[in-house]
Amino acid sequence: MENEIKVFCSATIANISCGFDVLGLALDGIGDEMIVKKTIKKGITITKLTGQKLPMETHKNVAGVAGLALLSVSDYNGGFEIEIHKKIKAGSGIGSSAASSTGAVWAMNKLLGEPFTNMELVKFAMKGEELASGVPHADNVAPGIYGGFTLVRSYDPLDIIKINTPKELYATVIHPQIEVKTSDSRKILKTNISLSDGIKQWGNVGGLIAGLYTEDYDLISRSLKDHIVEPIRSILIPAFDAVKSESMQVGALGCGISGSGPSIFALSKGKENALKVAAAMKGVYNKIGITYDIYVSSINLEGVKIM
Repeated sequence: MENEIKVFCSATIANISCGFDVLGLALDGIGDEMIVKKTIKKGITITKLTGQKLPMETHKNVAGVAGLALLSVSDYNGGFEIEIHKKIKAGSGIGSSAASSTGAVWAMNKLLGEPFTNMELVKFAMKGEELASGVPHADNVAPGIYGGFTLVRSYDPLDIIKINTPKELYATVIHPQIEVKTSDSRKILKTNISLSDGIKQWGNVGGLIAGLYTEDYDLISRSLKDHIVEPIRSILIPAFDAVKSESMQVGALGCGISGSGPSIFALSKGKENALKVAAAMKGVYNKIGITYDIYVSSINLEGVKIM
């Protein structure tokens, strides 16, 4: 059995407009890299961390906390050393903490001979998300583990469903160079919603799931609308309305906030349309002088994978 593994840990888009805390998707080519080694010494040690200034203490790092959750119920008597090479910026809204959490538990499970199911790995990874945001949500870690689109049907008990991914679907993500902490963006949300808003949102979630399974891009487009969270969180993101408007004008199926922001995502049919959306997004931020990172990506159907 292997004693060391190097993995790619996918960036993710959570919520996908209408599915707050329940819908997510994994991105291709955007993600962290981790090297995980089995050791005789018990516990977890983070030996190297590049790319971001984050805590290396096991109990303060999401990868360490998620890994400890796995170890606490494992029969393994040793431990692990973890190298983390962050390519996803913290607070970017594309699942930086989820990538570290999922990469750690997936790699550990692989090195142990895969005693745990994907559902169990999500539970462990959620402990890392709880450290990062104060809430053990699964909308980023689920697609990070399963790949593709995922639906968290229930949190108690945890029930995750992998959703069909239409072949021509592409994502465009722009990250303005500001940080929005998930914990902060949760504080501004309402805890109660109107029945009329709930009805509209439930309809869109059902429509989006149906559109993904039937590969009906028009239905996907009609369903990518958020009546509850986006109107509140969008005020934290510079020129959000302009980015969304320009993206839709050049052919995006839908456009919204990626996770808690500040990244903005759009879904498009085909890479050519996704590139047009990228150009439109860049145009908005170039005009107002905001620096950014931008990505055009197909959907990653595997999630965490060996490099």
